[in-house]
Amino acid sequence: MLTERRQEEIVRLVYERESVTVAELKEILNTSESTIRRDIITLDKEGRLTKVFGGAIALHPAQIVNKELSMVQKQELQTTEKQAIARYAASLIEPDDCVYLDAGTTTGWMIEYIRQEKATYITNALSHAKRLADKGFNVILIGGEPKSSTDAIVGGEAVLNLQKYHFSKGFFGVNGVDRLSGFTTPDVKEAVVKQAAVKNTQPAHRYFLTTSSKFGEVYAVTFAGFEGGVILTEDSISEVLPKSIEIINLGQGSDPCPRK
Repeated sequence: MLTERRQEEIVRLVYERESVTVAELKEILNTSESTIRRDIITLDKEGRLTKVFGGAIALHPAQIVNKELSMVQKQELQTTEKQAIARYAASLIEPDDCVYLDAGTTTGWMIEYIRQEKATYITNALSHAKRLADKGFNVILIGGEPKSSTDAIVGGEAVLNLQKYHFSKGFFGVNGVDRLSGFTTPDVKEAVVKQAAVKNTQPAHRYFLTTSSKFGEVYAVTFAGFEGGVILTEDSISEVLPKSIEIINLGQGSDPCPRK
């Protein structure tokens, strides 16, 4: 087994079990104790787990969240941080893009900064569609069931509508981010719509917009894992994520510094 793949498996096992011994890892991975110990030392130095006598433990457990705030409540939270994320996200749109704009407050802030009139915008958010249309942009609102609390179009009809599109870029709202659970949201109907849109977006251009406060939180339903894509956030994070997902920390200055 390649070193990187073995180390990823060690991290996965540690966070799945919260703690694991060298002996357990030796048996599971069919690798020598000396190799396992070296891997644990390396991963500890990288800040991906904590080395303890005889094994390793997870850095911290995820926080399970059951309650979802209304759109009005969300709009009042961390507006400066959301605006910074939205401004950078909007700058990524190019003239010929076919863009998916997910429902959410941070994606909503993007509309204030979008300048590309030649791009096509497809959204499941009622207010997003109206605001884009008012600005003269080419916008398509997918059909389905309206959900008033989040201003989103959801349900099976929405999923069917999304399946015919292929997005060059997609911008997704996030409720929680956790290395084991991935990107999560409270509602099943919203999750399947997000999942369909993520699937039909080019992997390298799946942008997950989230404030740093949402890292380490887990909601009821996972809508995406870390199989490619970019996280846009406003500050440094303690959550350790797989190397397959890129993290751009906008709090590091005007020139965002990618972390992998």
